[in-house]
Amino acid sequence: MRLSWIASALVASTAVMAAPAVDETRIAARATSGINDYNCQPQPGKNPVIFLHGLGAPSGINWFTKAPIVAANGYCVFTPQYGSVNQIWFGFASMRDSSKEVAGIVQKVLQSTGAKKVNIVGHSMGTTVGSYYIKFDGGKDFVEHFVGFGANYKGTSLYGLDWLVHTIPGVTPAVRAVCKSCVEFLPPSAFLDDLNRGGVSVPGVDYTTISSKLDEFVLPYTSGQLTGEPGVTNIVIQTQCGWIPDLAGHLAQAVDPNVTAWILWALGGKKGPIPGCVPNLLISKREDVPAIEA
Repeated sequence: MRLSWIASALVASTAVMAAPAVDETRIAARATSGINDYNCQPQPGKNPVIFLHGLGAPSGINWFTKAPIVAANGYCVFTPQYGSVNQIWFGFASMRDSSKEVAGIVQKVLQSTGAKKVNIVGHSMGTTVGSYYIKFDGGKDFVEHFVGFGANYKGTSLYGLDWLVHTIPGVTPAVRAVCKSCVEFLPPSAFLDDLNRGGVSVPGVDYTTISSKLDEFVLPYTSGQLTGEPGVTNIVIQTQCGWIPDLAGHLAQAVDPNVTAWILWALGGKKGPIPGCVPNLLISKREDVPAIEA
């Protein structure tokens, strides 16, 4: 009974990693307006964009600001759910299985839109699964731009939960029985070892990875950086913004207008300098990010 309680607590604390705290009912309809249209025909030079949500985050919640803005900039946008357990717990499946599921999603988008390649935008676990798909499940041939924020490639200590899970007998299998991906995020992890062996990035794919020094769940925040890897643009929010305050942590990046501007810049081929910052005090209500010509 005690192990079951511990496992439930660990899963709950990990599942909050990418689920923005917003009113689901109020924003669900808005988030899906004009999104997931498999009859969408891509504009020249604009690959379809597939958004990969974080652990435990319904797509309608995770992408309620960013997906409509990217769609308004002329992209065909898709926000699939993946890695669900019993069609309830999103992202709780093994990330290896989720990667294969993403591979199928990409092929469906390519076939329906007639595009040759897609772009992927991931938040939190979406960065981990997306980068694994590119490296191991054929994505290097089908992805042009990969953008991750709240990124996590090396796992998290999560305030000592990595030690707890791997040290107390019986905790690891108890957590794995509920949430396989939760265990994979906590080093030491064979999944993370495979992802990082020889580098995460793959030649031929353009990577942009965004992290926050104030991240509450990816600890240390440098787990979201691919330092020294070719073809990668690493952005640390507070470093990039300098004296302009941006207090977004892990969850608030989902509604951070600076992150949105950098996503559009990366999807458009990184023409010109990295967009400048606007003040963002935890959760900004600004949603008027202007169109950026690709």
